[in-house]
Amino acid sequence: MLAIGMKYVLALDQGTTSSRAVVFDRTGAICGVDQREFPQRFPQPGWVEHDPDDIWNSQLETARGALRNARITARDLAAIGITNQRETTVLWDRATGRPVHRAIVWQDRRTAPICERLKAKGYEATIREKTGLLIDPYFSATKIVWLLENVEGLRERAERGEIAFGTVDSWLIYNLTAGAVHATDYTNASRTLFFNLRTLDYDDELLVIFGVPRALLPELRPCVAEFGTADASLLGAAIPIAGVAGDQQAALIGQAGFTKGLAKNTYGTGSFVMLNSGEEIVSSKSGLISTVAFSAQRGKATYALEGSVFVTGSAVQWLRDGLGIIASSAEIGELAARVNDSDGVYFVPAFTGLGAPYWDPYARGAIVGLTRGSTKEHLARATLEAIAYQSCDVVAAMEADSGVRLSELRVDGGASVNDLLMQMQADVLGVDVVRPRVTETTALGAAYCAGLRVGYWRDVDEVASLWREERRFHPAIDATERERRLAGWASAIRKARA
Repeated sequence: MLAIGMKYVLALDQGTTSSRAVVFDRTGAICGVDQREFPQRFPQPGWVEHDPDDIWNSQLETARGALRNARITARDLAAIGITNQRETTVLWDRATGRPVHRAIVWQDRRTAPICERLKAKGYEATIREKTGLLIDPYFSATKIVWLLENVEGLRERAERGEIAFGTVDSWLIYNLTAGAVHATDYTNASRTLFFNLRTLDYDDELLVIFGVPRALLPELRPCVAEFGTADASLLGAAIPIAGVAGDQQAALIGQAGFTKGLAKNTYGTGSFVMLNSGEEIVSSKSGLISTVAFSAQRGKATYALEGSVFVTGSAVQWLRDGLGIIASSAEIGELAARVNDSDGVYFVPAFTGLGAPYWDPYARGAIVGLTRGSTKEHLARATLEAIAYQSCDVVAAMEADSGVRLSELRVDGGASVNDLLMQMQADVLGVDVVRPRVTETTALGAAYCAGLRVGYWRDVDEVASLWREERRFHPAIDATERERRLAGWASAIRKARA
């Protein structure tokens, strides 16, 4: 039973470039929000790091800010839910709680040689069959291997049980509970390369392959579960942490994606298309991965096919911070709309390699088709088109694997508010693109997980009934024009990979 007065759920949404916190009510409406960017660190080409303390401090401040902005106190909260950038790897000292190294971010490509080493030893088929994933620097396992090999004395300390590993959810839980809980959920665990999709547990053979001691790993729990209690000193009251899901799975939950065959695309730092495959683990032949989508019960899960595009929103940030052609990310739509097309310019933003369906860690960014008449407006438009094209590549692979032609694509994330981009997406996909009223679906999914655990919402049917459509974008070009544009994009991809 919920105590009287507990009218809200707080979602902590820890992303790649910023932390945000959102307060939701029973209708799924936003009552208060706060967001803080934090530093990105690029010590070498292809390397991306975060300071774990920046992650924690920014997230704590946004939680306090969201409560202030909602004009409530922590005593009004029924629960806290957490969603997070996945695969990003933090190792810390269990005794002191201090990180032993900066967090290695999911975008980081330094472990490509480790991946090649594992492939050369013939482990790819075993890892793919058990985890649904590819051997790629994207995932957590090789990041841990790199840390164990490069931080002096770390392996010995890890084997003695002195060191803890976590994806960002585990790092937040550990700090929220003052070190009392070291845990993760099935969705985040399914991105480590240690997690067996069928047993829903860490796999001993995989731990041997990677040479990672089990003592490092957090306890496994479903998305809808108890993850301890936030210390009262942090927010002003002790609040149960009752739900956790990786950001893309949380977005699918927030889009009410509980039905087999429903697909969503989240536009953030990268873009991530996810298709609910029900209780079936679909093995991809087209460069996608299989993953846990949702779990409300220990030992049971709903699965998904996913395609991960590494650089989309961060390409817009590059136009802002690297080239200085826009002052804020929001300006790109207006700049791109000043021209009717990109005048043959294609931009492949492979700053950290290419993800699905190519999985090429050595690809690099390329701008092709430039002429003397090319302008910043054409580049802005080509950047938005690149976001749409990359997502289109993933959807095509998804349809090939599933044998199902999508009837629509539900969209969310920061860039989904850009009408021009959403129209571009519908045009190159050839299907309707549907935007919900609440586009903060990642945070909403975390709130749903937590609220379901404490009885704030009765069941997934009640959650699904809250979803509302805000706008639908219909394709506005014919098949011939669509194929012409996609052929140009395919040519640009080949150049980036060369």
